[in-house]
Amino acid sequence: MTSRLPLYAYLLLALLSAGLFLPGFSNLPPFDRDEARFAQASSQMLDSGNYVDIRFQEETRYKKPVGIYWLQSASTALASAVVGDSKVIWTYRIPSFLGAVLAVLASAWVGARLFGGAAGFLTGLMMASCVVLGVEARMAKTDAVLLATVVIGQAALAHLYLTRDQDSPMGRAAWTLPLLFWVSAGLGILIKGPIVLLVSGSTLLVLALWDRKAAWMKRLKPLAGLGIVLAIAAPWLIAIAIKTNGAFFAESVGHDMLGKVAGGQEGKGLPPGYYLGSFWITFAPWSFLALLAVPWVWAKRRDDAVRFCIAWIVPSWLVFEAVPTKLLHYTLPVFPAIAALAAAALMDRFGRTQDHPRRVLTALAVGLGGLGFGALTLAVAALPYLVDGRIDPVGLALVPAVAGLFALSVRGLLHAQHRSGILAGLAAAGLLYAGTYGAVLPAINGIWISRQAAQAVAAAQPCPNSVVASAGYSEPSLVFLLGTPTKLGGGGAAAAHLVADPACALALVEDREEAAFRAVTDSAFGLRGPARLAEISGINYNTGKRVHLTLYARPGN
Repeated sequence: MTSRLPLYAYLLLALLSAGLFLPGFSNLPPFDRDEARFAQASSQMLDSGNYVDIRFQEETRYKKPVGIYWLQSASTALASAVVGDSKVIWTYRIPSFLGAVLAVLASAWVGARLFGGAAGFLTGLMMASCVVLGVEARMAKTDAVLLATVVIGQAALAHLYLTRDQDSPMGRAAWTLPLLFWVSAGLGILIKGPIVLLVSGSTLLVLALWDRKAAWMKRLKPLAGLGIVLAIAAPWLIAIAIKTNGAFFAESVGHDMLGKVAGGQEGKGLPPGYYLGSFWITFAPWSFLALLAVPWVWAKRRDDAVRFCIAWIVPSWLVFEAVPTKLLHYTLPVFPAIAALAAAALMDRFGRTQDHPRRVLTALAVGLGGLGFGALTLAVAALPYLVDGRIDPVGLALVPAVAGLFALSVRGLLHAQHRSGILAGLAAAGLLYAGTYGAVLPAINGIWISRQAAQAVAAAQPCPNSVVASAGYSEPSLVFLLGTPTKLGGGGAAAAHLVADPACALALVEDREEAAFRAVTDSAFGLRGPARLAEISGINYNTGKRVHLTLYARPGN
């Protein structure tokens, strides 16, 4: 069993990852509140030239460190030199795309080191095609980049653990893996704070307790490693502490991190077991293989490679389940270890014969895996009708096509026809993602309210730099699409904005703010009232509520 993958295997994984991640990458509008906040803050950083402070309009944004904002600002600066526009969302998604590809390659690397080249390649394929990484690769957020730092660090740690009984290398070779581990840790801290240390630290703790040995950890060179982490992260942390008089740490640690531990933030408080229930979707189409691998993992738990993966998965998963604030992507840092175990078990034919318990487990695994992947496919087909009242032929065609390919994948993998089963699973995932992100979602007009508003403003704005005041609709995506000067407030404030500007102002008013808006404009404009330019309707997918907006200008505009 070789623990190395040839270069062409990594090139193939990179190409497959790009093919899976790129559909919808450039034509999907900002589709998450956090994505729009990150992108807008990065845009303001680029415009202001202030690369220490982080702001969304005039508000401070101190929930996360600066790393992702630097990456997004750099990618946008480079891309805008080519496309000529710094406010297109895909330029801010480039770090997530590259981070996701790098995470796939690192997952293949660690899988090959633990279980051999074939299992490593399959680990990379599973990560490239699982649902949750495909989502994060298309979003201008922290999580895909964070995953890359986590997996690289875990790969270095895995190599040190597997070779702990061998003679330590000398000279420069003794520093290669520790340097990789600590640099990835420092970069991970700059991206999303201590999450990278939670994963690696809990892995080390469980291994030390399980083995009752920890001497090998000295090969990590912890004192020098701490210096490396400080050299990477401390300059900005010191700068932001001075600039904000400590407000950054009060917000990021006191409010954001500890707030998620103490209770569910932003309506995301959910009970333990949520991640286990959602796993059948987030790791689809391969989630059924993970359940099938459980008996194999238990039987092989004394093997070093299996033990390392268990130590990687279990403590972090338990922490994520215990924290009240839950989002689907939070468990992503442990998915490479799950993929590696599933791949190794599959290559070993799960180490079992087709006895009755295996048939029961198989039925349960396939049922849950099929339910998760099928529910996702049906949701894609149903969404255009639920939002826009129309049937999307692409979404409808995806249902039988994806279901058929998934069935072929299950059949092939359960009958040791690995190549055909894996190819069918990849085809199912690729078809679903291409259809969903490339065709179905961009065409559902009703969920892209901010895009509708931006289009209406572009068609009707009386001046090249018209500023819009929005009343009752304050999604961050609106600010990103309309520009930093966009004003968010109530109906009275939007009306005052319209009255104050003699020619260029526009107001976007949600129905609940109409009365307050009209109370001011009727007094200012008399019977003529403001000019009604456009109406916008849809569903705010962040709240699930129907929204109706009206775009106004001064009379005569």
